[in-house]
Amino acid sequence: MLSRIDHIGIACHDLDATVEFYKSTYGFTDVHFEVNEEQGVREAMLKINTTGDGGASYIQLITPIRDDSTVAKWLEKNGEGVHHIAFGTDGGDVQQHADAIGAKGVRVLYPEPRRGSMGSRITFLHPKDCHGVLTELVQKAPVAES
Repeated sequence: MLSRIDHIGIACHDLDATVEFYKSTYGFTDVHFEVNEEQGVREAMLKINTTGDGGASYIQLITPIRDDSTVAKWLEKNGEGVHHIAFGTDGGDVQQHADAIGAKGVRVLYPEPRRGSMGSRITFLHPKDCHGVLTELVQKAPVAES
């Protein structure tokens, strides 16, 4: 079902300074930057390592681009820090995994998966049903055939 920790999401006020900290302190490399208008964030994905299933583990740094985004509200309430943990699916459809987890009594926050980082499909599980942890399920984007 779930095959790896895909990423740990960290909310921050200054994306560029936070990226520089993780690169210079831990040697992580920046792989991808994007703005996700739907979620109201600017983000950077920093690669930690490659995983056995051909994926990778990342740190996702996120900063709000609007005051009404959920990340802006979260930062205002909690300050900078770990925002969520994301688990990668084993290649199956993220909706099927969400439905299976939902059938166990865990609330799924989106009725249908949304666009995530690097072309992935994502959904979130309610933190009150996951021992206080906002949990994301990630189906990575299909690999383009060459």
